Amino acid sequence: MTVTFLGVRHHSPACARLVARTIEELRPAHVLVEGPADLNGRLDELLLGHELPIAVFSHYRDEGRAATSWAPLCDYSPEWVALTAGRAAGAEVRFIDLPAWHPAFAGRTNRYADAEARHAEATDRLCRRFGVDSADALWDRMFESAPGPTPGPASDQAGDDQRVDGLAARLDAYFDVVRGDAAADEGDQARERYMASWVRAAVAAAGERPVLVVTGGFHRPALRTLVDVGGPEQKDLDLPRESGWPAVPAPPDGAIGGSFLVPYSFRQLDAFAGYQSGMPSPAYYQRLWEAGPRAAGQDLVRAVVKRLRARNHPVSTAALIAAHSTASGLAALRGHPLPTRLDLLDGLAGALVTDALDEPLPWTRRGALAAGAHPVVVEMVAACSGDRVGRLHPDTPVPPLVHDVAARLTGLGLDGSRAVTLELADPADLARSQVLHRLRVLRIPGFVRVSGPAHGTDPVFTERWKPAPGAGREAALIEAGCFGASLEEAAAVALGDRARDAGTEAGALADVLFDAVVCGATRLSAQVLSTLCAGLGRAASPGPLGRVLGTALGLWRHDRVYGVARDPLLAAAIDAAVGRVLWLVEGLHGSGGPDPDRLRALAAVRDALLRAEELLSVSREAAAAVFRRISLDAAAPADLRGAAFGLFRVLAPAAGPDGGGTGRDAGTAASAGASARAIGDPGTLGDWLAGLFSVAREELTGRSGPEPLIDVLDELVRAMTETEFLAGLPALRQAFAYFPPREREQIAARLIERRGLRGSARSLLRTTADPLLIARAQELEAHVRRALDTYGLRATS
Repeated sequence: MTVTFLGVRHHSPACARLVARTIEELRPAHVLVEGPADLNGRLDELLLGHELPIAVFSHYRDEGRAATSWAPLCDYSPEWVALTAGRAAGAEVRFIDLPAWHPAFAGRTNRYADAEARHAEATDRLCRRFGVDSADALWDRMFESAPGPTPGPASDQAGDDQRVDGLAARLDAYFDVVRGDAAADEGDQARERYMASWVRAAVAAAGERPVLVVTGGFHRPALRTLVDVGGPEQKDLDLPRESGWPAVPAPPDGAIGGSFLVPYSFRQLDAFAGYQSGMPSPAYYQRLWEAGPRAAGQDLVRAVVKRLRARNHPVSTAALIAAHSTASGLAALRGHPLPTRLDLLDGLAGALVTDALDEPLPWTRRGALAAGAHPVVVEMVAACSGDRVGRLHPDTPVPPLVHDVAARLTGLGLDGSRAVTLELADPADLARSQVLHRLRVLRIPGFVRVSGPAHGTDPVFTERWKPAPGAGREAALIEAGCFGASLEEAAAVALGDRARDAGTEAGALADVLFDAVVCGATRLSAQVLSTLCAGLGRAASPGPLGRVLGTALGLWRHDRVYGVARDPLLAAAIDAAVGRVLWLVEGLHGSGGPDPDRLRALAAVRDALLRAEELLSVSREAAAAVFRRISLDAAAPADLRGAAFGLFRVLAPAAGPDGGGTGRDAGTAASAGASARAIGDPGTLGDWLAGLFSVAREELTGRSGPEPLIDVLDELVRAMTETEFLAGLPALRQAFAYFPPREREQIAARLIERRGLRGSARSLLRTTADPLLIARAQELEAHVRRALDTYGLRATS
C-alpha cells in the first residue's frame, strides 16, 4: 500500500495536470481532496454537469457568531480535477477537511486562502533568488512556464508527460521551503489533524491499493508527518468514526448552517480583484489549460487589442509588432521557451503605455488593482480576467429563499423588466415596496430605487424603481438564503446583523432603523431601537445623533404608511437622543466655521421639544436654560452660540412687563438685533447668523422689537470696509442659504423699502453671476476710481 501526497496551489493549471497524470498512473482506490467533509453526501450534486466556475457557499449562525465561506472551483482547479478524474478512474472520492462553520476557519471567508501567503518571508526570499517581482511571477516561472508541447486535457500523452515530469518534486521542494520550520496556527493545526484522520482511515480501507491525497501545498509536510504510522500524533487522530470513516463534526445545538452551490465568475477568481487565493488573469489560465501557452498568449494579445479598440484607444500594427518583439526578447532573457503571461503583459505595456505611471504595474506585486491605475493597464487586466460566469445545472438544489422570492415577484407583478412607480398609500403598492426594499437590503440585483422618502420627515409618498442588470442575481439569492427561508425573515436577520455591526455609530443605526421600517420588519424594529438607545448614551458627537432624532421623530409624528406612528419605542429613542445632544453641546468650546451636522441636530432637538415634549425627560424650560448658558459662553463656537440664542428665543416664555423673571429676555440680549450688534467681529457675524437661522430664521423676517434684526444687519454690512465684506461674505452666504426663495424675496423687498428705493425684489435674486465675482468686480471698479482720482483723470459731469 502507498500513500501519495500531492501539495498543490489552488487554481493552478500545472497542478491540475499533475493531479490528472497521477490518477491515471496510480489508479488509486481513494482520492482524498481538501474540501468540506460535510458535503461528501452531496458529491453527485457537485458533479451534476455545471458550467464552471462555481463555488460551495457555506453559512453558519448562532447566538454569538455568524460566518460565511466560499470554496471556488474552476476547470483548472486541482481539487476539481481530483474529483472528476478520480471518479472516472473508479476511485472512491471524498472531501476530508473540516466544515466551513468550524472555529478553525474563524475570520476566513475563503477556504482556499493561501496559507503560504501568511509566510511571506520565505516567498520573498525565493523572489529575490529568482529575480522576480511577485509570488505570482515566481510561480509562473517555476511551474506554469515549464517547457513542453501543448498542455491540457486535449493534448497528446507525450506532451503531458514532458510537461509534468519532475513537477511533483519541484512542488514538494517549493512547499517545504515555504512552510519551513514555522508552526501553523491553531486553526490550520486542527484542520491538518482532521485531514490526517481521513488519510489513515483510507489507508486502512484500501488494503494494498494506493491512496492519493490532494491538498494545499502548505499542508502536505504536516500531513505526511501526522499520517506516519506510529508517529507521535497518533493519539490525536482517534476521533469517533462512522462506517470506518471519521465523523463529520455537527454544528452546536441551536446553530443554523448549511452549504449550497453558487455560480461564480472569473472576475471573482481574479487576484487583481482582491481574491487572496486566486491566480491572476483567470481567462489566460483557462486558455493555457485548454490549449497551451502559445494559444493562451495569442488569445491574451487578441483580447487586449479588442478591448482597447472597443474603447476607442488606438492600437497600431507598429505598436503590436513592438510589443511582440519586446515580449519575445523578455522571454529569451528570462529563460522561457515561449512568452509567458508576464512577458506578454510587459511587452504590451511597453508598447501601448506612453505616459509616466504613478503606480507600479499591477502584475509586479500581489493584490487588487490600485486606484488611479493607467486606463490602458486597467483594460489589459480586465481583458486577461475575462467575463466568464458559471451556471448551475437546472437540477441543483437551492435554498428555500430562492423559491420564495420568485413566487413573491411573480405574485406582485414585479418579475418584468419595466420601471415601477408605487403609491405608498395604496396597500398593494406598499406590499410591492416592502418586497423591493427587502431585496435591496439583501443586495439582490435587479431593481434600483431612484426616488422615494429618504427619512422619516420626508413628505414623499411615491417611489420609483428602475430595472438594473441582474448579473449575479442567482448567486446573490443563494447566498442570501443564509439569513432565512423567507424574504421577510432574511431581510430582518440581515438588518439585525447591520445593527449589531453598527455598534454605537448613531448615523448607521438611524439608517438601519429606517430600512427596517420601509421593509415592514416591524418585529425587528424593537431590536434595532433597543440597540439604538443603548448606543445613543455613548455617542461622541451631536451630528450623527441629529440623524437618529430626525428619523425617529419624523416616523413618530408623521408616519401614515408604515404603521409606526406614536410607537413607544420610537419615543424612547427620541428621548435618549435629545438628552445626549443637550449634554454634548453644553461646554463645547472651539472655533471654526459652521458645522451643518451639529446645526441639524439642534434643529431636530427644537422640533422634539416643540412637537413631542410629552415624550421627553427634559422640560422645555430646562432646555431653554441650557441654551441661554451656551449663548452667553464666549468660548463656544459662534454658530453654536447663534443657534443657542435662537433656541432660547423659541423655547423660553416671554419676559414679564418689567423685563425680569425667567423669560426669554432675562439675562441675555434684549433682541436678536442687539445680540448681532454685540458680536463685533465681522468675520464671526456670518457664523453666528448661520446658527441662528438654522433654528429660528423668523428672527430676521419679523419686525418686532426696538431693533429689528434685518435693520441692524443692513447697518452692520454697510459699515464694513470692502476688505471686511469680502472676508465675511462666504459665511454670510451660508447663513442666508437657510431661507427659501420666497423668504429671500421678502428680505430683498424690505431692504429696498428701508433705503427708499423702488424696484423689483425678484430681479435682485435672479442674477446668474456668482456674488463673490460681483463683489470682486466692485472692488476692482473702486480701485480704478481711486487711481483715476489720484491722477485727475476722472471725467466730470
